[in-house]
Amino acid sequence: MESQKGRVLESALLPLSMVVIQILVMGMLILSKIVMNNGMQPYVLLGYRNIIGAIFVAPFAFFFEREMGKKLNMSSLVWIFINATLAISMALGLYYYGLRDTNAAYSVNFLNLIPIVTFIIAVILRLERMRLRSTAGKVKVLGTLLCVGGTMIVSLYKGKALHLWPTHLLKLHHGAKGAEDHHHWLRGTLFLVCSCLSYAFWFITQVKLFKIFPSKYWATMLTCVAGSLETVVIGIIIDREKSAWMLKWDLQLLTIVYSGVFNTGLTFCLILWAVARRGPTYPSMFNSLSVIFTMIADSVLLGTNITVGSLLGTFVIIGGLYAFLWGKGNEAKVDGTKVAGSDETQTALDVNDDK
Repeated sequence: MESQKGRVLESALLPLSMVVIQILVMGMLILSKIVMNNGMQPYVLLGYRNIIGAIFVAPFAFFFEREMGKKLNMSSLVWIFINATLAISMALGLYYYGLRDTNAAYSVNFLNLIPIVTFIIAVILRLERMRLRSTAGKVKVLGTLLCVGGTMIVSLYKGKALHLWPTHLLKLHHGAKGAEDHHHWLRGTLFLVCSCLSYAFWFITQVKLFKIFPSKYWATMLTCVAGSLETVVIGIIIDREKSAWMLKWDLQLLTIVYSGVFNTGLTFCLILWAVARRGPTYPSMFNSLSVIFTMIADSVLLGTNITVGSLLGTFVIIGGLYAFLWGKGNEAKVDGTKVAGSDETQTALDVNDDK
C-alpha cells in the first residue's frame, strides 16, 4: 500500500516539477532581460550566478559523492575547464548577449533547438546515425526540419501584431544611469545560433568528461567554479569599472540569486530526478511550456508584440521538437530492447558454459 501511494505521489510530483522548471526558466529570462537592459553586463551576471550555483550544489557533492573528490586528477580538471568554457563562457555568455539584443519570447525558442543542433552535429561527426529506414528515424528527421523551418519563420516573418491583452505592465527606466536600449536582431540571432552550437558541443564533450570523471554533483560544482573564474576574467576585460561589479539590494542581486539557486541548482537536481525515473527525454517534453509562458510574460510585462509570424513559428518549433523527441525515444526503446536481448543471450550462453 505504501509503495502504491509512493508511486501515485511520484506520478503527480514528476510532471509538476517539470512545469516548475519551465516557470523558473521564464522567470530567469524576464529578470535577465530587465537587468541587462538597465546596464548589467552579461558576464558580470554569469560570474556571480555560477558562484551562487557552486555554493548551492556543494553540499550535494560532499554528502552524496564524498569519495569522488579523491578521484580528481589533471585529466579530469582539464575536461572540467573545457566543459565550463563551452557551457558557461560560450553557450550561456552568447545566449545572454542574444537575449539582450532581442527579447525573451524570441530567444527562448533557441533553447528548444539545442537537442536538434546537437543531433545534427553528432550526425556530422558520425557519433549518431540518421536511421532513415526506420519510422522513428524518419520522424526524427522530419522534426529536425520542422524546427529549422519554424526558427526561420520566427526570425524572418513578423506579420500582423496580435493585441490579445493589456501589455507593458513593467516600465523599464531607460533614462537611468547605465541603462541602454539593446535591440539588434541580426546580431542577436547570430549570438543565439552560436550559443546553440556551443551547447551542442558541450553535450558531446560531457560524454568524454563522464567517462573520465563519472560524477554528477562534483562535476557540476567544479564546472560552476571554473565557469565563474572564466566569466569574471572575461567580464573584467570587457568592463573594468568597479561600479559594474558592485552589488546592491536591488533587482540585479535578486536576478543573480534567483538564477544561481533555481536555474543552476534546483533545476539540475529536479532534472536528475526526472531522468532517473522516466528517462533522458522526459524533461525535454515540457520545454514547450517555457516558450508559451515566456511569450505571454514577455508580452504582458515588457510589452513585446505577439505577431502572427512569431506565433506560427513557435508552434512549428514545438511540433518539430515533439516529433524529434518521439523518434528519439522510440529509437532508445529499440536499442534498449536489443541490448537486453543480447544480455539475455549472453547469460544463456554463460549458463550453458557452466553446465
